[in-house]
Amino acid sequence: MRSAVAAGGRARVATPVPAPKLQERLRVVAQSASTLASSQQLYSSVASGKPEPLGPSRSAAGVNFALFSKHAKSVRLCLFDGEAQPLGEVDCNRTGDVWHVELADLPLSGLRYGFKVSGDGGWDTGARWVPGKVLLDPYAPLVAGRRQFGQRDAVEQFKGKDGSLFLGAYDLSADPYDWGPQEEAARPRTALKDLVIYEVPVRCFTADGSSGLPAEDRGTFRGMAAKAPYLAGLGVTAVELLPVFEWDELEFRRTKNPRDHMTNVWGYSHINFFAPMSRLGSGGGGPEAAAREFKDMVKALHAQGIQVLLDVVYNHTAEADDKDPYTLCMRGVDNKTYYMIDPGQYVQLVNWSGCGNTVNANNPPVTQMIIDSLVHWVTEYHVDGFRFDLASCLCRDERGNPMAVPPLIRAISKHPLLSRVHLIAEPWDIGMYQVGSFPNWDIWAEWNGKYRDDVRRFIKGDAGMKRAFATRLAGSADLYQTNNRKPYHSINFITAHDGFSLYDMVSYNDKHNDANGEGNRDGTNDNFSWNCGAEGDTGNGGIKALRQRQMRNCMVALMMSQGTPMIVSGDEIIKSHGGNNNWYGHDSPMAHLQWPNGDAEKEALLRFCSELIAFRKSHPALGRENFLGPNDITWHEDNWGNDESRFLAFTLHHREAGNIYVAFNSHAFAVSAPLPRPPAGRKWCRLVDTNLPPPKDFTPGGNAGVDAVYGVQAFSSIVLIAKPL
Repeated sequence: MRSAVAAGGRARVATPVPAPKLQERLRVVAQSASTLASSQQLYSSVASGKPEPLGPSRSAAGVNFALFSKHAKSVRLCLFDGEAQPLGEVDCNRTGDVWHVELADLPLSGLRYGFKVSGDGGWDTGARWVPGKVLLDPYAPLVAGRRQFGQRDAVEQFKGKDGSLFLGAYDLSADPYDWGPQEEAARPRTALKDLVIYEVPVRCFTADGSSGLPAEDRGTFRGMAAKAPYLAGLGVTAVELLPVFEWDELEFRRTKNPRDHMTNVWGYSHINFFAPMSRLGSGGGGPEAAAREFKDMVKALHAQGIQVLLDVVYNHTAEADDKDPYTLCMRGVDNKTYYMIDPGQYVQLVNWSGCGNTVNANNPPVTQMIIDSLVHWVTEYHVDGFRFDLASCLCRDERGNPMAVPPLIRAISKHPLLSRVHLIAEPWDIGMYQVGSFPNWDIWAEWNGKYRDDVRRFIKGDAGMKRAFATRLAGSADLYQTNNRKPYHSINFITAHDGFSLYDMVSYNDKHNDANGEGNRDGTNDNFSWNCGAEGDTGNGGIKALRQRQMRNCMVALMMSQGTPMIVSGDEIIKSHGGNNNWYGHDSPMAHLQWPNGDAEKEALLRFCSELIAFRKSHPALGRENFLGPNDITWHEDNWGNDESRFLAFTLHHREAGNIYVAFNSHAFAVSAPLPRPPAGRKWCRLVDTNLPPPKDFTPGGNAGVDAVYGVQAFSSIVLIAKPL
């Protein structure tokens, strides 16, 4: 092996090898002899290199590699060919807490690499060294693993309990991506208050044959791009992609366990924060091709006026816990730096994520890594914002204690670039619930879990929910009317990826998660759902009609609310997961979207949703900049204190665009509602009545007019507009 050359051209003196380790070192050298010649041909010389930037970077002489590891005592760079066959190893040099080396004339693309890291200290110190294991670079811009989603192959070198080999990759030779001369000018600049967000898992969106795409494009970034016109037709203005950083979808299959049949399609289990998921590229093309296709996808969505938000998981990684560790990257590079630990207990990893570990996000080098990752996605991939999974984990110190002013959140909020993109928090973890109180610097939005629960409960007819329902429709001022926060900082949703789909919410009283292998113990029990009279599928026409009304009632509530609405992929076309409210591990029709393709019921709901979204986007009384005042809304209500009242009506006022009257009836009987007098020179016309069959359930532009008293039928909602006489 070559010795690294320190600055000034002086060869670094090798540290003496203890006798017990000498035989193993000689064995490794002997095994590498056949590849040494090829490794020497890869580069012309070895230099000390520089500690910045972290990761691989192009230097004047070749390629520089830099890795942060405060507690390591030795780091070796390992090189591989494109088929993950070893080519050689090189010692790294240390400056401060960064290990680095420069290889002159090393190819600028096509190679794979990793690091072997060792240090002092055993389990009791919080260290988790695995000296002989090749580890993934936390700053790797690309990651190479298996070629096809969910299919093992020789490239990944699967090793049972130790998992699969994931290697860093880079392409420093490529010309800059051609975003087009007009991309920056044409890039959608939709304000948060005007967003209609569509949460979608890339894999599941087009994996089914009903998507109509070529087999190699299904379940990929390319498939997502192909459906950009569909999304534009639906009317959404942003997609929120479930995690797209590299993850191991077969992580559950390392050992025999109740979940060893599952394939992770959601991706909430990153192994790297910089690389697009390579197996969401088409045709097994590898990480370089997947990165290009991700950019193609963003470009296609932007061309349709749709922004791209990423669901990012900086709170934990796939490296699991101390009981069943999966050492891939940061755990072996420097466990004490990258993760929260409690050295006072045997299982030292602190687990506020509920997934076995918690990233030490407010440790300065980790904070910087997360900032660098976010900037990378904005500058390199042109994404428009982020939703932070379990964001309360990011508000804890290195021991897991809550912080009033978490350094990471503050740094993002003050960053000259990141402060100008959409920032959305999932404001909770398994020990902290911060809905309405997440540290926000007046720019962070939040997933409003209280909106979800209160709206579900009123729509299904729970008693005592009218006042809470009204508060949520009006923008949740009880949560967000502080400092300079606005109604649009509430991300309103009724369903999300984790939980029942909209159809399942009106079709099941209880979760049915037996297919997950955990005895139906996983997934939330607090669903606030109602099956409308039968559990699951039924042939009863009355129940089926009621479910159709209830789905439409939910969509009406969402689009008539102040705040920023989010819908979930498939809710607009009656997607069911068979009552499974935790379907993360099924790469099957249970999770895949079945496209309408002429199905009358699906097409009817799709039309209803698209018309409703279009109306919301067109009317200035919806999605307001500021909280509602007395001149903006009239509540037609004198029965606030009656817990048995399940009817609510109100008028939104807008002088230029015309008033909107909305009523919800969650009683099991019809209510005759006297309508308020319309403004002078106008009349009330029916836009929506969810009790009417399609296409009368939504009348674009409104019908010819309605009577002074409107019969709002059981479990239905109406929207009237004030039109000129």
